[in-house]
Amino acid sequence: MGLAGNVAGAAAVLGVVGGLVLLSGPPVEQPQPSVFTGTDSAQVEYGWPTGSPATVVRPFEPPPERWAAGHRGADLALGDGAPVLAAADGVVVFAGSVAGRGVVSIDHADGIRTTYEPVSAVVRRGAGVTRGEPIGTLAGLGHCAPEHCLHWGARRGRDDYLDPLSLVTAEVVIRLLPLHGGG
Repeated sequence: MGLAGNVAGAAAVLGVVGGLVLLSGPPVEQPQPSVFTGTDSAQVEYGWPTGSPATVVRPFEPPPERWAAGHRGADLALGDGAPVLAAADGVVVFAGSVAGRGVVSIDHADGIRTTYEPVSAVVRRGAGVTRGEPIGTLAGLGHCAPEHCLHWGARRGRDDYLDPLSLVTAEVVIRLLPLHGGG
């Protein structure tokens, strides 16, 4: 075949590859999911998922180790069928059933994910929500039986669980003042 045969073969391969590139057209932009990871520097204003401050039936109890038992959320008194509200603006990343209970999870711009259960959801995955918007209604007893309650969880990242009440309670600032007088 010689040099001419090799050049012709290479030209044929390039022609086929070039034709495939032309036939495929410009790259198609894939739709991005409407889920965002957020940043710690984002300012997010949180509100009570119950609409107003609620009685805490059981507080957040972090485990001594990430893998150990603990209560990774706060249980808030709420009546069966009562509306459950998004605690802050965000995007619904899950709305479905986990272990037979309805669960809604929302990602917020500050990187925190809040979770609500047991909830009969009125939102779907990918939906944007605003603070105070109904995301569902309390559905059943959950793990507070025989009482009704909303289990509200919060975490940053995969397993950095936070006390959700810290999102809605004001920081306490302690100022030490000098003693006047004496004696």
